[in-house]
Amino acid sequence: MDSTDWGALAQDWLARLAACSAPGPGVTRLPFTPEHRAALKVLRALMRQAGLSVHLDAAGTLIGRQEGPEGQSQAAGAPVLLLGSHQDSVREGGAYDGIMGVVLPILALMKLRRAGARLPFAVEVLAFADEEGVRFPTALMGPRALAGTFDMAALEMQDRDGISLRRAMEDFGLVPDALPQLRRDPAQVLGWIETHLEQGPVLERSGHSLGIVTAICGIERHMVTLHGAAAHAGTLPMALRRDALAGASELVLEVERLAQGRAGLLATVGAVTVRPGVVNAVPGEVALTVELRAPDDADRTAAAAALALSAQAIAARRKLGLEMSRSYAQPATLCAEQIISALSEAAMACGHAAPLLPSGATHDASAMADLCPVGMIFTRCRDGISHHPDEYVDSAAISEAICVLEQAISRVNPA
Repeated sequence: MDSTDWGALAQDWLARLAACSAPGPGVTRLPFTPEHRAALKVLRALMRQAGLSVHLDAAGTLIGRQEGPEGQSQAAGAPVLLLGSHQDSVREGGAYDGIMGVVLPILALMKLRRAGARLPFAVEVLAFADEEGVRFPTALMGPRALAGTFDMAALEMQDRDGISLRRAMEDFGLVPDALPQLRRDPAQVLGWIETHLEQGPVLERSGHSLGIVTAICGIERHMVTLHGAAAHAGTLPMALRRDALAGASELVLEVERLAQGRAGLLATVGAVTVRPGVVNAVPGEVALTVELRAPDDADRTAAAAALALSAQAIAARRKLGLEMSRSYAQPATLCAEQIISALSEAAMACGHAAPLLPSGATHDASAMADLCPVGMIFTRCRDGISHHPDEYVDSAAISEAICVLEQAISRVNPA
């Protein structure tokens, strides 16, 4: 009987990877840096311990592969199940975001190998180079290259030191012009399963260690500007004011009310600029952002329409000018029903009922969905903290996630 403490083993590897960081609090590991290279060395060692063959593709994705039946190779057309996440972090982030989703499936394959399991398909664990988009103003290059959706023009984008993505990749020993050749045949990919900490408090507060993701929320952002009339704060009577900030304040509360009244909708006013922005002047202009997120695109679209009507009504009543435009839109990513079912059954086999919940944050799965069916496991995280040095996932939740991955892999039907 296997007596390995898989949660403790995962924590040990995660600690080694956390040491692959630039100086400073927490973990700072940006793509195509010495810290990235150090992390790849650790991951290669882990993958090889699990009996995987290892290579680095043209996007900087480290791939550990377990061949299919009778050693059937990728070139021979073996169907493949893909698992993994990203190795990079935000600046001064935590030791779990992204990288935990690389370590855990490797350990699940190690566990299956020790048990003598023989799978009727190949399995690959992928450690993508850049999901966070911190160093360069782009993200998800690895999964987009696999899906054939990467925009090669992004190679000319520069970091804050003026180094282009192309040059950074070349200095790392990669061949950026080979990215189009990475596109996978969807007919040969069984699916993608990603493991990630929740980045929120829902699982911990509900007493669950794991959750199964149903969808990655769609996102849209709006730029709103209200035009009033600036005036001296001491000479213009209240009844005669066209105060843009008072109107904007009303709109901010309306955004909150809108989200509180619609299940699953998240709405945020994250930036506000007031002009002239001085203590003794009535604000004449306010520009603000509104971000809407929802797992259902129809709900998000309906919320945007309701927001526009509210903004128009506030502006008309307060005699303010209104400009409103959508600056960004990303559709929701639905997780595949068959993968949700497989993960839920796997959780039950491991002795845990895993609740279903949406992801408000974007993940590699959102880009992988253009290639194949996708699914995600969430683990609880202490106090819901993420992207911070205090980010923490306990060993019990990690061990349970490894069990669920092991069981889910065993339940995949390649037919």
